[in-house]
Amino acid sequence: MDTVTTEKRVRVYPNRKPWMTSKVQALLKARNSAYKSGDQDMYSRARADLKKGIRAAKLDYSNKLSDHLSDNNSRKVWEGLKHITNYKANGTNIDNMDISLAEELNHFFARFEKTAVTPTMHTTLPTVSSEHSPHIFSLQQHQVHNVFRAVNQRKAAGPDGIPGRVLKACADQLAPVFTRLFNLSLTHATVPHCLKSSTIVPVPKSTTISSLSDYRPIALTPVVAKCFEKLVLKHIKDCLPPSFDPHQFAYRANRSTEDAISTALHSALHHLENPGTSVRMLFVDYSSAFNTIIPDILIDKLVNLDFPPSTCAWIKNFLTDRSQSVKVGNQQSSTLSLSTGSPQGCVLSPLLYTIYTSDCTPTHPCNIIIKFADDTTLMGLITNDDDTAYRDEVQRLSEWCNYNNLTLNTKKTKEVVLDFRKTRTDPPPLSIKVDYVERVSSFKFLGTHISEDLSWSTNTSALVKKAQQRLYFLRVLRWNRLQTELLVSFYRATIESVLVHAIPVWYAGCTTADKKRLQRVIRTAEKVIGCPLPSLDLIASSRCLSRARAIIKDHLHPNHHLFNILPSGKRLRSIRCKTNRLKNSFFPWAVRTINAN
Repeated sequence: MDTVTTEKRVRVYPNRKPWMTSKVQALLKARNSAYKSGDQDMYSRARADLKKGIRAAKLDYSNKLSDHLSDNNSRKVWEGLKHITNYKANGTNIDNMDISLAEELNHFFARFEKTAVTPTMHTTLPTVSSEHSPHIFSLQQHQVHNVFRAVNQRKAAGPDGIPGRVLKACADQLAPVFTRLFNLSLTHATVPHCLKSSTIVPVPKSTTISSLSDYRPIALTPVVAKCFEKLVLKHIKDCLPPSFDPHQFAYRANRSTEDAISTALHSALHHLENPGTSVRMLFVDYSSAFNTIIPDILIDKLVNLDFPPSTCAWIKNFLTDRSQSVKVGNQQSSTLSLSTGSPQGCVLSPLLYTIYTSDCTPTHPCNIIIKFADDTTLMGLITNDDDTAYRDEVQRLSEWCNYNNLTLNTKKTKEVVLDFRKTRTDPPPLSIKVDYVERVSSFKFLGTHISEDLSWSTNTSALVKKAQQRLYFLRVLRWNRLQTELLVSFYRATIESVLVHAIPVWYAGCTTADKKRLQRVIRTAEKVIGCPLPSLDLIASSRCLSRARAIIKDHLHPNHHLFNILPSGKRLRSIRCKTNRLKNSFFPWAVRTINAN
C-alpha cells in the first residue's frame, strides 16, 4: 500500500470557495489595506476591482464546470454545483458522541440474535471437499481482474483498512493471488473470517433523534469481500429459475417501481369494474428486515430451488459467525459475533432477502401480494363485502413472519380501502395479533401517493412542492451565469426527474388542472434557463412507449400477457374497460399509444 498509494495533506477551510484564487485573495488584501488607509477613493477603486475579480473568477470556474460536463466527469460537475448553491445535506452530527452510544447501538443492532428462532427441521448439507467436483462453482482470473479494475476507489475502506485504489492499481498483480484464494473459499465452502467482519456506521434516518431505532445500520465491509460477492452474485442469479417469484420487482432486470405500482393498480381497477366489489390494500412494514434472516431457513429455500449444495454451504458459512462493531465518530465499540441477518451494505444481501421471502405468496386466488424488496403490499379483491379470504391471508402472513423471524411493524403498517359503491359501508377494522391497523385515505407507495378515490391530486401536490423547492437552486445557478448546457443538465437531473417519477402510471389519469400545475413548473424553469424544455405530454408518451415495448419483449414479465397481438400482426388487442378509471390507467393507455404509433 505504501508503494502504490500516496498521501497528501491539504488544509481546507469550510468557508473557502473554489473560485477564491490567489489573484482574488490579492485583490481582497488590497481592499482591506485601502480600507485601513482611510482613503475613500482608493477604497472605492479597490472594492470595484475586487468585485470584477470575483466575477471573472466565477466565470472561469463555470467554464471549468462546462469542461467537466463535456468530459463526462459528472462528479466534478456536481461538486461545483454544490459549491455554487451552498447546498448542505441534512443530517445529524454524531462525531462528538461518547463510547457508550456505540456500545448501546451495537447491542441494539444485534437484538435479533437473541430472539432468533430455529426451524423444526432443516436440510443437512453434504460436506464439500473435492476441488474438482463438477458442481463447485469456480472463478477465472480474468473475472477477478475485471472486478478489481471496476472498483470505485473513492469508496471507504473496510475494517481491514485496504483501500479500493490498491486493488484497482495492482489488479494485474493481485488477480492471480485472489483468484486462488476465492476458489479455495468456494471449494471448501468457507469464508475467511477477515472477509466477514463489518463496521457498522449508524446513519440518522431524520434530523431529530429520539431513540436508537432512528439510526439505520449501514455495514462497512472489506472491499475485497465486496468484489468476491459481486462474482458470487452472478452465479446465484444464474441458478435462479426463470419463473422465480414473478411478483418480486426489486433487483431484477426489466423490473422497476413503475411495474410494481402499475401491476397493483391494474389488478385493483380490473376487479372494481364488477358490481358489488371493493379492494383493500395493506401496506406492510417490517422491522429491520435484512437483519432478521436466519441462515438455516434460507438454506432450506435455496435447496428447494435446486441450488448446488456447495453454493448453499458457502452462503451459510458467509452468513454465520460474522463479527460486528459500531463506529460513532472516533469511538468504536467492542466486537460481537452474529449468526443472524445479512448486513445492510453487503452486495449479496438484497438478493438473499428476495430469495428468503420468495415463498411469501397468496393462498387464495382473490388475494395478491406485490413485493419490492422489503416493501410488501397485500391486496384483497373483495366481492359482496366478504373479506374472509383477505383476513385469513393477513393471518397467514403474520404466521409466516413468525416462522421466518420477520417482525411486522404494526405502527407503520397502513391500510387503504378502495370502494366506489354509492351504498358503501366501512368494513370492520383489521387487526394483526392484538394491534389494529390504521386506515388512511392515502399512502406513499414506492414514491407515488395512492389515494382511496384513485385520484392523483395528492400525488401531484407532492411532486409540485418538491420540484418548486429545487427551482431555487436553478435560480442561484442562473445568477452565477452558468452556461445554458449546465442549467439544462441540472434541471433534468434534479427537477424533471421529480416530475416524471412513475409518470406512465399516473399521467393519463390526471385531471387537466393537475397537468397544468405540473406544466407550470416547467414553464418557470424555461424562463429561468432561457430555452425551451420538453413538455410533460411528450415525456409521458415517450416513457409509456418505452416501458410498454420493454414489457412486450420480456416473455417472463408478469404483465406480458396484457399485450396481445391481433391476428393481423399490426395492432394490439385493446383492453376492455367499462370505466374511465381503468381506461386511463397504464396498460390500456399503453396499448392505445402503441396502436396509434
